Amino acid sequence: MEEEASRFDDPAFSPMVSLEMNIAMFKSQWQFCDEIAEYISDILGQGHSDPARYSNFLSVAANELIEFAFRATDKRGRISFSLYRSATFNRLRIMFPYEEEVAHKHTKPRSSGKTQPLDSGSGHLVARSDRTALLNSLTTIFGAAIRIEKDDVDGIEIVADFPSAEDFQ
Repeated sequence: MEEEASRFDDPAFSPMVSLEMNIAMFKSQWQFCDEIAEYISDILGQGHSDPARYSNFLSVAANELIEFAFRATDKRGRISFSLYRSATFNRLRIMFPYEEEVAHKHTKPRSSGKTQPLDSGSGHLVARSDRTALLNSLTTIFGAAIRIEKDDVDGIEIVADFPSAEDFQ
């Protein structure tokens, strides 16, 4: 079931809302992360028996993913946040450009000689183990299928599928 939910091209998902903004504007204020997460989670809470509870839980997860994108972006291009809904899952999709040469300015070679791709925005490398720990925690707590991929046009895509059920622990 997790594999089915994580396929982006699944026709069972209907678009709900999309927000796109200039990355320089997005990165100009950290509080945009909270505001976008609250907006997204309020929309996702609609139609649930306890919308405030569902929205509050998803706000935490959405905020973590949006902050992750905030730290991983450069100040060029556009970032988009999109919501989709199926009968059993709600999907959050975050897309933004990713330039290898920008990332290489902020990365250090690992012992294997390969570089880590994402920077924290503060000049400190976001370690792969930190990204994995965050994703594992969100997956465990929310029962979500979350993946981060580099797309075909030099961009990063974060896709998180959250179950529509209200049984968060």
